[in-house]
Amino acid sequence: MTPDKTSVTVRIAGEEHTIRAAAEPDYTRRCAERVDDRIHQIRTQAGLIEGHKAAILAALSIADDYFQAQEELVRVRAQLAARVDRLAEQLERSTQG
Repeated sequence: MTPDKTSVTVRIAGEEHTIRAAAEPDYTRRCAERVDDRIHQIRTQAGLIEGHKAAILAALSIADDYFQAQEELVRVRAQLAARVDRLAEQLERSTQG
C-alpha cells in the first residue's frame, strides 16, 4: 500500500506549481524553497538568463551539493568506524589485564 499523497502549492521562479507527494507538506515547501532560492541565486549571478536554463543550472548545483554531502558522509562514517575500532581495542586491552 502506498502512503497517502498530499497536494501542496508552491512558488518556484515566480510560478505556482502544485506538487503531489507522500512527504509532509512542510518538507515539500522547504524543498521548493531551496530550488527557488538556488534559481534566484543563479539568476542574480548570471544576469538575464532563460527560466529553463536557470532551472537546469539550479538542478546541477543542487546535485553537486548532494554528491558532496554523500562523500562527506562516507568520510565521516569511516572516521567514526575507525574510532569505534580503536575504542573497542582499548576496552579489550583494559579488561584483559
